[in-house]
Amino acid sequence: MLTNMAVAALIIAALYFGREIFVPLALAVLLSFVLAPFVIRLHSWRIPRTASVLLVVFFGFSIIFSLGGLMVSQATRLAAKLPGYQETLSDKVESLRGLMGGSGTLGQASTVLKKLETELEEGNAAGQTARQKAVPIPVEIQQPDPGALTTLGKIIEPLLSPLTTTGVVVIFVAFILLQREDLRNRLVRLAGSGDIQRTTAALDDAGKRLSKLFLTQIIFNAVFGLAIGIGLEFIGVPSAPLWGLMAMILRFVPYIGALISAIFPLILAAAVGSGWEMLLLTALLFVFLELLAGQVIEPLVYGHSSGLSPVAVILSASFWTWLWGPVGLVIATPLTVCLVVVGRHVERLKFLDILLGNRPPLTPPQLVYQRMLAGDPFEAAEQAHDFLRGSSLEDYCDTILLEGLRLAEADRRLGHLDEERLDRIASTVEELVADLEAHHEIGATDPPPPDMSSNPGAAIAIEQARVQRQLIEEKSGSPRSVLCIPGSGKLDEAAAMVLAYLLRHREIGALAEEADALSISKFFSFDMTDTSLACVCYLGQPSTTKIQDAVRRLNKKNADARIVLALFGSEPATPSKGVVGATASGGSFGAALEAIIQATSEQRRNATTSSKDIAS
Repeated sequence: MLTNMAVAALIIAALYFGREIFVPLALAVLLSFVLAPFVIRLHSWRIPRTASVLLVVFFGFSIIFSLGGLMVSQATRLAAKLPGYQETLSDKVESLRGLMGGSGTLGQASTVLKKLETELEEGNAAGQTARQKAVPIPVEIQQPDPGALTTLGKIIEPLLSPLTTTGVVVIFVAFILLQREDLRNRLVRLAGSGDIQRTTAALDDAGKRLSKLFLTQIIFNAVFGLAIGIGLEFIGVPSAPLWGLMAMILRFVPYIGALISAIFPLILAAAVGSGWEMLLLTALLFVFLELLAGQVIEPLVYGHSSGLSPVAVILSASFWTWLWGPVGLVIATPLTVCLVVVGRHVERLKFLDILLGNRPPLTPPQLVYQRMLAGDPFEAAEQAHDFLRGSSLEDYCDTILLEGLRLAEADRRLGHLDEERLDRIASTVEELVADLEAHHEIGATDPPPPDMSSNPGAAIAIEQARVQRQLIEEKSGSPRSVLCIPGSGKLDEAAAMVLAYLLRHREIGALAEEADALSISKFFSFDMTDTSLACVCYLGQPSTTKIQDAVRRLNKKNADARIVLALFGSEPATPSKGVVGATASGGSFGAALEAIIQATSEQRRNATTSSKDIAS
């Protein structure tokens, strides 16, 4: 652990102190993902690779430089006009102060500050007059005018750093696009020749997914910026193209980018317009376009998410901004997406996908098991309600709840669950079943009538349904027509409660007994009156002797009751082969339900046959 933390610290330090190299490299890699599809398309048209790369790089950076020049010219023009807007903005601030009440605390504080400023200015003027009288006339030494080279050097010096960065980015982009296959092969070789499949899958995923994502984001944000620029031009906000470009760039910043890009246009709208109409129209423009883009168009174009969790987006933006400044803020999301893709294919970096990705960290069975351990039936019930919007109750119980109980059984066999946790799991399942029973009407998930024309076994299914309805009519007065009995523990009790609920959902009277119902101390008081069928539930792998002993005891209590063994273990159930007097079902709650229905139908047929023999 300490070694991993030390390695991570070294990597972060290298990224920070080497940002002059790593920032251009990161920008070049991201731009290469955007430009690679165009190079591939030109190369498919039989244009030589070198010519394709040069054409794409030339046109790509021509667009970038043109937009940069437009931003500089617009910013220069705006800077020249700003002093003229100062008076209008001051008047609006005064009007706001009047609306808030000039005699209030804000007005009084403003008056005090103005008086203090006046006194300070008068004091400074008097002091300067006295010093001018006492101090002799200073001698001023002037330097000769600098030469042309010195002036040129001062002009070029601030431009050296961005020009150098831009040149490095252009070189890196061209190199990556020219050597794309060679770089791919080297990465495969670094990963090891024995792991070519995984490395190739990672590179294909990164290439296709990231290229599509980045290119789509650029086009989408460009359209958003164009709409902002056109809208501001119609409204009358100065330098509308500049704010459109800023909106395009800042929209790469997740969640708050569009809001940040709206600040300066709103200030200008307040300073330029004589009233408040321009400010309100500008605010409505940004709100409407952002809602339309983020909530309607963007999900249709490339989904609701970039593959990152919301927390990861915020953390990555903070981290890359701290590391590389404003450039890091703009490219934070693409860089983090790259890390997530790597984490999905490199086993040692799997934690990156878990921490930053938007995939659920726990599978639905793991989540319901974790909530059982925590004694929280409410989140488990929310998960169940979400699942039941598109699936049946039996599917939920088989695919999620039963799998969660099997995870608990596996931990119990390993000795990881004490009695307190087992009691907590059973009580959580009981509350979950009560919640489901309260929110879902009985019979809501009964299977629909089969189609006789397309289903050869439809007649059998209809007969089973008819027998089931007859059983319901006969046993409607007895809620104990079916007893679900735990085999040996609390987890078996939880499975019995779920099965009893599913039977009641099918309008079959059913009750679940406690975990120790078959124990010697409670078996003498065990009531099987009005019980036509007993279902013994096992989550583990019980021995044949243990099952046969349970069957023998139940036969002593009620010899007429049929016995069904519900073996819910994750492995195939084999002990039932040596059991006499019981019908075994295994694998799922659905299989147990079918076994119970079949057993009751056989029981009724036998009873009908016996009555006919007696009558004859």
